[in-house]
Amino acid sequence: MIPVTKTLIGANVEELCSTASKLRDQGKGRIISFSPKVFIPLTQLCRDFCSYCTYRQDPGDGPLYMTPEAILKIAKLGQKKGCREALFVLGERPEQKYPEARVWLRDRGYDSSLHYLHDMCQLVLKETKLYPHSNPGTMTSRELRALKEVNVSMGLMLESSSPRLVEAGGPHEYAPSKHPRLRLRTLRQAGELKIPMTTGLLVGIGETAEEREEAIRAIGDIHQKYNHIQEIIIQNFRAKSETPMSSAVEPATNEMLEATAIARIVLGEKMNIQVPPNLSMHNGDASYLAYLSAGINDWGGISPVTIDYVNPEAPWPHIERMSQQMREQGFQLRARFPVYPEYIMDSSDYVSDGLKQKLRADANAQGYIRKTETYFGNN
Repeated sequence: MIPVTKTLIGANVEELCSTASKLRDQGKGRIISFSPKVFIPLTQLCRDFCSYCTYRQDPGDGPLYMTPEAILKIAKLGQKKGCREALFVLGERPEQKYPEARVWLRDRGYDSSLHYLHDMCQLVLKETKLYPHSNPGTMTSRELRALKEVNVSMGLMLESSSPRLVEAGGPHEYAPSKHPRLRLRTLRQAGELKIPMTTGLLVGIGETAEEREEAIRAIGDIHQKYNHIQEIIIQNFRAKSETPMSSAVEPATNEMLEATAIARIVLGEKMNIQVPPNLSMHNGDASYLAYLSAGINDWGGISPVTIDYVNPEAPWPHIERMSQQMREQGFQLRARFPVYPEYIMDSSDYVSDGLKQKLRADANAQGYIRKTETYFGNN
């Protein structure tokens, strides 16, 4: 066994992967999960400018916010296709930068984007069978507490623990909310409130291998105290045209395997670890399967209805084909809710009482989506 207390950088990657896959098998077995979802881009306005991002828009580039009618249309279509997750994504506090956003919200009785998000999550819960999972950026304890009532889990990518990346010339120079101190603070506050959180790394944006390991260990330290990090994502940077990082080199597969295996070894056999499959596909191939050897146990959200608005160039894999590929590798693909089974079945209050009762009524005995659900219909 590779010692966890020492740095794992420099170890043989094949040995790291071997250790990681054994740990995964011990803690998670041969089940690999995914979440059938719809992607709801509540607003693409954002006060931040990240050097690699094409998600953000300025006023005039598109609708300022999605309307309740548009949100329900997507959610209900997803429900027909067997989706159970409504992923709400929005830019960081756009009303602080754009007067147009403030006016739009004020005219509808809202004082912030997060206030509007709360009500749209509530609307989806009331009108559909989908469960919200929101990625709203950094938040205060008050905001987290309010959103917990209408979300079964939330997400905030740490991306990196290196403050270098917010310095002049770094990818987060003009993105103050990406300072790791602020993001770690939100993760800690979520832990204090017992909110299941998804977080992770964005690999290849200028950090070193050593800094990746530091970020993983920082996440592990918070989880050890609060037991609320439901999942860590190891996500590869993708160079996009018309961004300052359009010519940056994307991380090699070996770098991704190393980071993924280190995450499994450091965070242990019970942690849920994901690599997004659509970001590792090349011309529709199955190259994402390589990460099974590095100890992952989840593919994240996959949608039959909506594109990946953060990575629109990367289509989702076909779920039936993926399921067959998994069986050939000796794994079973299983659909989950946007909160992991351990938090559904747990007797503590990581999920609010009303939502937990609803989840338990919908889930099978193991906390997964019932097999009778049709995930993607005839997609």
